[in-house]
Amino acid sequence: MSVVFEARIKNRGESPHDWFIELTDTVSNKKEECNNLEEFSKKIEEFGSDYNGQIDQVKWSKDDNVTQEQYSEINAGMRKYQEELDK
Repeated sequence: MSVVFEARIKNRGESPHDWFIELTDTVSNKKEECNNLEEFSKKIEEFGSDYNGQIDQVKWSKDDNVTQEQYSEINAGMRKYQEELDK
């Protein structure tokens, strides 16, 4: 069984901070809204614990109305988070 999660960036408004990530476990169809990257990292870890931490893929997408500023904020935050994991 392949464990695939979907992470979809969604817009709540015009501010660069008015976004959330809808995280979906495609195996169980469990969904959660993550209002920031800290919540996202906790939820993906929680979802992954159902599979002993074995996550095969996270598929990223975004809604068409997500602004470039919102996307850039999330992208920069994820790079920083990845750098912390790689230490």
